[in-house]
Amino acid sequence: MSDESQGAKPLSRRYNLVVVVLLAVVYTFNFLDRNLLANLSEPIRRELNLSYTQIGLLTGLTFALFYTTFGIPIAWLADRTNRVRMIAAALSIWSLFSMGCGLASSFALLALARIGVGVGEAGGGPASLSLLSDYFPARQRGTAIAIYSMGAPVGSALAAAAGAGIAAVYGWRAAFLLVGLPGVLLALIVLVVIREPRRGRLDAHGDGQAAISPSRPLVQSLIAYFSNPVLVMTGVAAGLAVFVSQGFAMNAVAYLISNRGMKLTQIATFYSVTQAVAGGIGMFAGGWLSDRLSRFSPAAYALVPAAALAINAPFLLAYLWAPSWQIALMFMSVPIALNAVFQAPALAVVQNAVPAGQRGMAGSILLFLMGIIGYGGGPLYVGLIADHFKPVYGTTALRFGLAALAPVALVALVAHLVSARLMQRAFDPADKA
Repeated sequence: MSDESQGAKPLSRRYNLVVVVLLAVVYTFNFLDRNLLANLSEPIRRELNLSYTQIGLLTGLTFALFYTTFGIPIAWLADRTNRVRMIAAALSIWSLFSMGCGLASSFALLALARIGVGVGEAGGGPASLSLLSDYFPARQRGTAIAIYSMGAPVGSALAAAAGAGIAAVYGWRAAFLLVGLPGVLLALIVLVVIREPRRGRLDAHGDGQAAISPSRPLVQSLIAYFSNPVLVMTGVAAGLAVFVSQGFAMNAVAYLISNRGMKLTQIATFYSVTQAVAGGIGMFAGGWLSDRLSRFSPAAYALVPAAALAINAPFLLAYLWAPSWQIALMFMSVPIALNAVFQAPALAVVQNAVPAGQRGMAGSILLFLMGIIGYGGGPLYVGLIADHFKPVYGTTALRFGLAALAPVALVALVAHLVSARLMQRAFDPADKA
């Protein structure tokens, strides 16, 4: 139901907060279902006799290829249809396919279920980001998106806590079945609670009228995005940051279990808390700091993530060579936080740079770049390197795969600095002169 299009009163701040929190809960389930396989990869790998490369394909490329590819046409549709209904439908689809992962008996069946999860989740992000842009003005979007994005670390933590906890007692298959079911119920709540606002109602021209812009055809949207250097470089820089964060996240639990002797019950308690607290701090700080510092420079949306990447690599290496899982957890809390900093600023840049009728599509193109470069490449990259060293080093080979993320973090740092320079030139008239 659309309240603004029907001439309803302006939405209250309290209701806006309810919307962003509920969308954050949806995003929590997004990452809960997305990361559950990674957190249960060791028992799955042993039962189904899979290689590290196959695990990398399941947690990375198999998911990312369909998540990103389907995201573009679905986002094009989101710019033209009811976004609330699309979010509810997407949530139902990925939850059901996540339950299907628990029924898989081979790599092929597990891959098919992961494809379904990816296709379903493709419909959630762009529509949610487009909605938030019609509930919060430009000066508040970085913070609003940061609140929404906190669903990522919370969902990842729940994947460790609930997934590992259930698997420790009932097995990994039961974890998928029990975690997927609540998502279907949440979809009904979304339909009842969230209203569809009028697009562009907070983007005003000088006369105070809403800046309503029609959505473009698919090909024109792609051309418009890739002809904008700021948007292109934001996507590349964010994609490289995802490469590091997902290569790390999708193998962190497997490393702690296989190399540091942690049990599933310990993963469910100690690791999950570390993930939630550190990831939540990094996610919120990225958006909040970028919003505040953007008052002084538009490049803040790239410089804040660059600063995080600059200090990431030493802590990543310290985590890998820590003598015990307790010390490893202490060191890994820093990369978990720093790996989350980039997301809210990157999403805010894209949402602020395009007209209201094109935000779903632009957000999807950004997610496509992040997915193909990062989700598709990071876990697979770590798995290939680990399998290369496995004949000599056994399970310790996973350490080499994770350590190989450090130089990629430096490349991501350079990409963010280039992006910052482009932002400064694009948005600062004094710099153009």
